[in-house]
Amino acid sequence: MPDIPRTFPAFSAAKSGLLIAAVLAALFLSPAPCARAQGLPLIRDAEIEALLQDYAKPIFQAAGFGGGRVTVRIVNNDAFNAFVLDGGNVFVHTGTLMQANTPNEVIGVIAHESGHIAGGHMAALRARIAKDQTRALLTQVLGIGAMVAGGVSGGSGGRQTMEGGQALLQGGTSVIMKGLLAERRSQESAADQAGIKYLTATKQSGKGMLDTFERFKEQEYLTDQFQDPFVRSHPLSVDRLARLNQLATTSPYFAQKDPPSLQLRHDLMRAKLSGYLENPTTVFNRYPESNTTLPARYARAIARFFKGGPGALEAAVQDAEGMIRENPSYPYFYELKADFLMRSGKMAAAVPSLRQALKLAPSSPLIRVELASSLQNSDNAEAQKEAVDLLRKSLVDDSENGHAYRLLANVYYKQGKSAEADAMTAQAYFFEGNIKQAQLFAKRAQLQLRAGSPEWLKNDDIINYKPQT
Repeated sequence: MPDIPRTFPAFSAAKSGLLIAAVLAALFLSPAPCARAQGLPLIRDAEIEALLQDYAKPIFQAAGFGGGRVTVRIVNNDAFNAFVLDGGNVFVHTGTLMQANTPNEVIGVIAHESGHIAGGHMAALRARIAKDQTRALLTQVLGIGAMVAGGVSGGSGGRQTMEGGQALLQGGTSVIMKGLLAERRSQESAADQAGIKYLTATKQSGKGMLDTFERFKEQEYLTDQFQDPFVRSHPLSVDRLARLNQLATTSPYFAQKDPPSLQLRHDLMRAKLSGYLENPTTVFNRYPESNTTLPARYARAIARFFKGGPGALEAAVQDAEGMIRENPSYPYFYELKADFLMRSGKMAAAVPSLRQALKLAPSSPLIRVELASSLQNSDNAEAQKEAVDLLRKSLVDDSENGHAYRLLANVYYKQGKSAEADAMTAQAYFFEGNIKQAQLFAKRAQLQLRAGSPEWLKNDDIINYKPQT
């Protein structure tokens, strides 16, 4: 069952009126146990994550990110944007995925953001801001001191001193901001060059990256109110676009096209996001009945289910089964059918479809969690044991999945294992970003666990965790 809510909050950075606000928002979000703790509305989906992993893997290898060091995470926001906060994650908006017409456009965005990670740009900007904060504080102290002195002395000389203090404050801030923005522009240009280098190394075109930036070129001249957040967080310039154009068009792979099979997966992703995130009426308008392609049928099946009404479940399941018959080796159509059944409370009926989905995608931790979810409601001891095994195995590959910890806690509570249940609940809250509740349950668990055991130590880490500021 895809972890995609029907509605989602607006991302505050999309409403920021200043480029610098977008920069600072990215820089001052402290590293957290889960990006949800940073207020980012993330979504999880096995099909989309597998596709993005296929997009990113060659780029990450070319950039020198080995061993799963970097993860692509999906932010539930309809604006076109992507960003990095640290050296371990590339965040891509659902708006980017839905607006990008080709895989190459998304791959170009990932390549650019990988350039930021490889260049250590976030760490460099943090260091620059820390240095500038000290300078700004000194400027502020001097300016306020001058204004206080002017206020005490009074007279025309006092007024001049106060005005000088205000000028010092404004001038100092202006110099600091100009320096910060200049460094940001330099980093953007460097990320462009690195991105093209990674694309060339993987024999892919830079056209998608070029098309993306050219799409937003005209927005530089719009007011902040009408600018896309992508423009504010990735400042453009004529010179920068000219350099990017030269780099992209001189690559021997500029004319390289995405394979049709990859384009189909991309179109299925866009259709799925439309079905789950948009109003059913919008989906039917975007994918009318006259459109008989597989992606269009995918989107309409989801929209039909969420539209509701008599026979909605049966019709949606029938749509899913039709796609399964035509594509019996595609795991995510089985997952779709199971999702419809589980959302309708038919957990047991979803089990066969999820077993087949997992058989076709055996390395998917999210499908394991879905199968465990459909089994854990059963009173059958064997089914609950299987659910525990599936959840524990999923957490080996996806150790920050709060939902998996919560399901595991539910099974342990049913089995009367309160210590294990409290420990898993603590982990669930921790990775969901609720540190206070996580520490409460960790303390409860510690009282029941053997001191020094692996589980006791995990809970001790939660108890002693202090969010960075």
